[in-house]
Amino acid sequence: MSDTRSKARHRKRSTVLGAGAPLAVAAALALAYGGGLFGAGGGDQARAATVDATAAAWTADVADGFASVESQGQKGTYGGRDGRTVTVKTAADLEKYATASEPYVIVVAAAIAIDPVGKEIKVASDKTIVGSGTSGQIVGGGFFLGTGVHNVIIRNLTIRDTYQGTWNDKDHDFDAIQMDGAHHVWIDHNDLRHMADGLIDVRKDSTDVTVSWNKLSNDNKAFGIGWTDNVVTDITIHHNWIRETEQRNPSTDNCAHAHLYNNYLQDDPDTAITSSYGNYSRGRTKMVLENSYFQGMNNPVTKDATATIEQRGSVFSGTSGRNESGGTAFDPKAFYAYTLDKAADVPALLKSGAGPRSSIGTATATTASVKAAATTLTVAKDGSGQYKTVQAAVDAVPTGNTARVDIAIAPGTYRETVTVPANKPHITLRGTGGSRKDTVIVEGHAAGSTKPDGSTYGTSGSATVHVLGADTQLRNLSVTNDFDEGANQSIAGQAVALRTNADKVFLDGVIVSGDQDTLLLDGSGKRVYMTNSYVVGNVDFIFGGATAVIDTSVITLKKRWNGTSAGYVVAPSTAAADKGILINATTIGGDVSNGTYYLGRNWHAGGNAALDPQATVRNSTLSAAIRATPWTDMGGFSWKDDRFAEYRNTGAGAGSASADRPQLTDAQAAGEEVADWLGGWTPTAG
Repeated sequence: MSDTRSKARHRKRSTVLGAGAPLAVAAALALAYGGGLFGAGGGDQARAATVDATAAAWTADVADGFASVESQGQKGTYGGRDGRTVTVKTAADLEKYATASEPYVIVVAAAIAIDPVGKEIKVASDKTIVGSGTSGQIVGGGFFLGTGVHNVIIRNLTIRDTYQGTWNDKDHDFDAIQMDGAHHVWIDHNDLRHMADGLIDVRKDSTDVTVSWNKLSNDNKAFGIGWTDNVVTDITIHHNWIRETEQRNPSTDNCAHAHLYNNYLQDDPDTAITSSYGNYSRGRTKMVLENSYFQGMNNPVTKDATATIEQRGSVFSGTSGRNESGGTAFDPKAFYAYTLDKAADVPALLKSGAGPRSSIGTATATTASVKAAATTLTVAKDGSGQYKTVQAAVDAVPTGNTARVDIAIAPGTYRETVTVPANKPHITLRGTGGSRKDTVIVEGHAAGSTKPDGSTYGTSGSATVHVLGADTQLRNLSVTNDFDEGANQSIAGQAVALRTNADKVFLDGVIVSGDQDTLLLDGSGKRVYMTNSYVVGNVDFIFGGATAVIDTSVITLKKRWNGTSAGYVVAPSTAAADKGILINATTIGGDVSNGTYYLGRNWHAGGNAALDPQATVRNSTLSAAIRATPWTDMGGFSWKDDRFAEYRNTGAGAGSASADRPQLTDAQAAGEEVADWLGGWTPTAG
């Protein structure tokens, strides 16, 4: 789409503002969600309980970090994926399956009260315990993993409220998760808070542990590791939001290898809870600390004289006291692959992505109605998969397929264009790396670039990835258009990374990156839901006529090819009867000049005066890059004749209601929520 459009006459009309209220869909950036389903099958549980059809999207995952390494006869951490899936709503059923000797995937589908308060259910090996949406809660108790217990995954749960009224409680050892001598454990996407002792205790030579994407809060002791003179514990701690906790944030005692990265430690001012220290390397611990964000913490990084810390890339905002490093630790990449997020992005990333996810596991179905497991096709550049290119795998999907096909793409950079055709619905393109940055599909076409046949690409045809099949999902990967605008000034700058023109497109944990016209959302009324993702660009880089929601994500503003700061985030071309683009609970900012970017402008595609472009930005954080008058005209059409509004945005770029900055009323906002935009469709990974 070009910077300007031909002028056309446009009728004046009264504006009816659209709205949209937040839907609490949290993000888990950097995860690869797999297909497949594990039926309840047989026994009394098959008759008594329902199977969570979307739980498979969690249970197909395997751990990253030290929990992924092969040791002690265990090849990584995959929990109970080889066993039956059962759904529990009572403490008795939870304990029955958690303590069983055989593998289980245990879906917690209710707030389960533990009696007596403080009891820790003893979890046996080969278990996945996962919450169903945000309904999976353990209230008044926790979990214990004893000596030799291994291959355990605890995900998407809220564990809370064993607090007994004493802040630094020495009498009640009531933890959310405690392990004594366990190995290969993955603790991921949980909300742990308000317990009588620690939230997580990794004790007595427990090892090969990964703790990722959790929220730890409102407790005296967040996270302790060690309690032995043996230096054997290997642990990875990444993408955790630790706030309003006094000590052990975490404390790592005699760890052989402690890798901490992309964590957010926050101590809010003027609260009853004050941090005494942040990350602590104790005893003979070897710690690598990378790209974390410390806000308001006292003594953010401390070490014993006998311990080591290699520290790099972190941000310290409003901290005070000890901030120490020294000695030689280890190279984490000698043990496993990982990708760092920028430290500056960590607060926004974790506020939107840490903790339980309501978009996974919210729907249940009876055993008889559950769909069959997805077919999986594998792609790897090195030839270790079934196909070497993504398009070859798409081509292999039968025309008119009625069941989901999961295309699992190994880490690597795939320079190709990919088209998911309209006659091949239900396809998932899924990166299998530890981060969405590990799997990249990239091409560099632009409008005006020459095709192999000598003709030229148009704007939509320039896309790196074209999604035309209904019910397509993209997860845990990056889609990029790397067209060099500066080196090709004779060609228009429109260069699309991802184009969608299909209904029920689900974009989860992806990065879509380009310059101008990055993300094209085509198709009148066709629904697109993006969550836990990044969109990067500068001019009209989220545009089109679809009904689209960008939720709990990060929109990154990018300078133009010549280093200048100027641009527009959205350019909707909505039909009058449709909903347009909704941006909800998202952070908008970037390394650009203040007051140089519009939130958007109204695109009447082809000069069509009958269109009624709509964009709503709400409950989002706007940086100072956003102009005080955030909307502007396009192609001779006044934006004030179309549908543009904000609601309860915050940040330096937010502003109060005015004629140039329409704001929704509470009543308007309550009437048009994310669910209204999606029209009865609940996106779930599958």
